[in-house]
Amino acid sequence: MSQELRVIISGGGTGGHIFPAVSIANAVRELEPNAKILFVGAEGRMEMQRVPAAGYEIKGLPVAGFDRKRLWKNVSVLIKLFRSRRMAKKIIKDFAPDVAVGVGGYASGPTLNMAGKMGIPTLLQEQNSYAGVTNKLLAKEAKCICVAYDGMEKFFPAEHIKFTGNPVRQNLLDASLTRDEAAEKMGLNPQAKTILIVGGSLGARTINESVLSQLDTIRQQEDVQFVWQTGKFYANEIAERLKVAGKPDNLHVMDFISDMAVAYAGADLVVSRAGAGSISEFCLLGKPVILVPSPNVAEDHQTKNAMALVHKSAALYVPDAEAEHTLIAEAINTVKNGKKLLGLSQNIKTLARPNAAKDIAEEVIRLAKGEK
Repeated sequence: MSQELRVIISGGGTGGHIFPAVSIANAVRELEPNAKILFVGAEGRMEMQRVPAAGYEIKGLPVAGFDRKRLWKNVSVLIKLFRSRRMAKKIIKDFAPDVAVGVGGYASGPTLNMAGKMGIPTLLQEQNSYAGVTNKLLAKEAKCICVAYDGMEKFFPAEHIKFTGNPVRQNLLDASLTRDEAAEKMGLNPQAKTILIVGGSLGARTINESVLSQLDTIRQQEDVQFVWQTGKFYANEIAERLKVAGKPDNLHVMDFISDMAVAYAGADLVVSRAGAGSISEFCLLGKPVILVPSPNVAEDHQTKNAMALVHKSAALYVPDAEAEHTLIAEAINTVKNGKKLLGLSQNIKTLARPNAAKDIAEEVIRLAKGEK
């Protein structure tokens, strides 16, 4: 190993991959302040902006995902994959890492594959309860696989699995606002129950339609208020539709919430998709949540994420196909039931892994130093 620790972290594509990657990098730096860390992402994806904003250098690969519905489109994908493997090899050779970390996403495939072939120890971080195709393939060569759910030995060699949980955004860990302070900061009524509705940074059409179809029901709630993140993609369309239908006074609409720590602190109940990163945040914060898994993800992994909590009475579940008719009523009934909220909060908090980033960083450093 070189005198200074050198780490490559690869993956991205969504916040669910990028936030854990940056958290791991920060934790490595805390343990090894002189560590050199290089990210490898996919050109045109959000990591190319988010990672530099977090203070790290990143290299981009032209890699893209396979089109499973239109197979003829994959000729260009294969060409990009070949180029990405060649570029990854050069990046690894030039940077000379002691260890390579894959967090999922397009870029992690060629990067971790080439690292393994070049004799560099690799670590995978699998966020979901159902392993992605890329990680399943990479697991054959990985020295350590960090997971967040039980039963992952059905996807990975049991002897290489380390149960760490998923890292979350650091600002959530540092937040110390009370519910009433957060409500005041957001311009909400601290006396009313608050339902926070989020569908990710880009939004979720089903969740948005569930709100729009129940505006009259929302309007009738005197003791419940709603904070609704529509997502930037849907913001203009929703603004126009609310002009026509009339926005209820107790519905607070925004396209993007920049400070989720405040929004979570002020919420009595959250409605969300079932991404692994979001679920880890709810566990850490002990937030009662209704999960509406996206059906448009590989292997329907969000439903599997959600059911892992539902089976432990740690979350409620509304199927995407039923959400438009049942979601808002379920949310209102739940937020008015103090006993139910308390039970959900207590149960989900038992699943929290607050030291996930540090635990993974320790495994990264162990591999880099060649320790057993």
